[in-house]
Amino acid sequence: MALAHDIRSVEHGLADRIAAFVSGLSEARQRRKVYRQTLRELAALSTRELADMGLHRSMITRAALEAAYGK
Repeated sequence: MALAHDIRSVEHGLADRIAAFVSGLSEARQRRKVYRQTLRELAALSTRELADMGLHRSMITRAALEAAYGK
């Protein structure tokens, strides 16, 4: 029986780290945009429309967070 180990070391250069940082900023910006948009749209609804969706006005922030960040 043969056993082989393949260990590779991946070193990330400065350019890779900068690209990852910029990508993270971009993703955070997009999530924040979804959060603000959802918050704005839900806040514009009447209490009755929110109730039809099963939401109370106090739940708007939580619903927007779930839409943007999935938590």
